[in-house]
Amino acid sequence: MRRTAPGPVQALAAALLPLLALTACGSGSGGAAKALPAALGVDPNRDVVSQEQKADAIAALLPADVRQGGTLKVGSSFGAPPSAYYPDPGSKKPAGLDVDFTDAVAKVLGLKVDREDAAFETILPALGSGKYDVGTGNFGVTAARLKTIDFVTYIDDGQGFAVRKDNTTLNDVTQLTQLCGLAIGTGAGTTFETTLNTQKHLCTDAGKKPYTVQSFSENGAILTSLQQGRIDAVMSTINGLRYQAAQPAAGTRFVGEFHRLDVGFAFKKGSPLTPAFQAAVNQLIKDGTYQRILDKWGTGGSAISQSQISPPEHT
Repeated sequence: MRRTAPGPVQALAAALLPLLALTACGSGSGGAAKALPAALGVDPNRDVVSQEQKADAIAALLPADVRQGGTLKVGSSFGAPPSAYYPDPGSKKPAGLDVDFTDAVAKVLGLKVDREDAAFETILPALGSGKYDVGTGNFGVTAARLKTIDFVTYIDDGQGFAVRKDNTTLNDVTQLTQLCGLAIGTGAGTTFETTLNTQKHLCTDAGKKPYTVQSFSENGAILTSLQQGRIDAVMSTINGLRYQAAQPAAGTRFVGEFHRLDVGFAFKKGSPLTPAFQAAVNQLIKDGTYQRILDKWGTGGSAISQSQISPPEHT
């Protein structure tokens, strides 16, 4: 295929693509890449997990076969900070909030983590087949998911919106009717996609043109589409969009929380692992590691006072 020189918009998108995929923090080498941690007080290289010790009483809550096997099979979705990403794609060394919480819980339980990078939409179905013991991917606790999945909560995040920084028409988006007639980008297989598609009628009910939904399997493609003007807004995690907006080179602006959700480790329904995981998260809260992880990623606003097993979805 013959290549042509990129125009200004294409060049900008190409430059920003890795910034969303990695949010260019931590070990990034560019000047702009180092601006994000400073903006949020984030220090991705800080070790807040290795000091955690096994708690025998909590480990005793594990099923005997898991204790004897000593390994936790984890299906993880990697995308952008602060949830889970690769600061250096070449080394494939994972980082992020989900990574730290998983590793810290495993230490409390005396287990090794066997982590597999998996597509977000494949993880929950794979739990039922036994491919993974637990899934991570900033999975929000929803009524629909609770029918087939159990959760052990560890943060409170949720759904929010962002636009291009030069967009002056959308501010403080708290209702979907504010999006009528616009094109909204979001991740495939997410609660955001479900919410947007099931609530389109709100616009037609109000006599307005419905918004359109464009779903993407890669986070970087969402930012590219936003910067090129092919979508007007993005619906994603509150923490992720705020984290991204703190990066000047991304050129985005956070415009509001829509719906808060508990976020948890995901398990097949009825998994015997949930009591041990709940006790382990509560141990992290008690000993201070929990707060250190939140502080490391600039997500103190997502703190919970105690972990719960499969709580109802926030109303």
